[in-house]
Amino acid sequence: MILNQITIPSLDVNKATEFYQKLGLHLIVDAKPRYVRFELPDGDATFSIHVVDELPKGDGISVYFQEENLDNYVEQLLKKGFQFDLLPTDQPWLWREARLKDLDGNQLILYSAGKNRKNPPWRI
Repeated sequence: MILNQITIPSLDVNKATEFYQKLGLHLIVDAKPRYVRFELPDGDATFSIHVVDELPKGDGISVYFQEENLDNYVEQLLKKGFQFDLLPTDQPWLWREARLKDLDGNQLILYSAGKNRKNPPWRI
């Protein structure tokens, strides 16, 4: 089994599309204002957004994007005007993470983990 597609909700797919294109994703399906799909710069997974009348309640959705050159990537995004809740920070779980929210409040975690992504010292 391979995880190859994630879909998140948005109140405004047009604005969300601009946000994710600015983040570096490549638009491959354009069915605005209801749906869009992107390719990521690396790998084979796709990422899509669909319109909803109401966003989920509670903590919402967290999406992790792996970027081995995290500090440089975040610096580029800062120059584009992105606002971060957390700049690149080493975490106790051995990942380096930066955090921001998209326009719908979905939590985006940009991270670099190296071998610790799948093989931390406490792996069973």
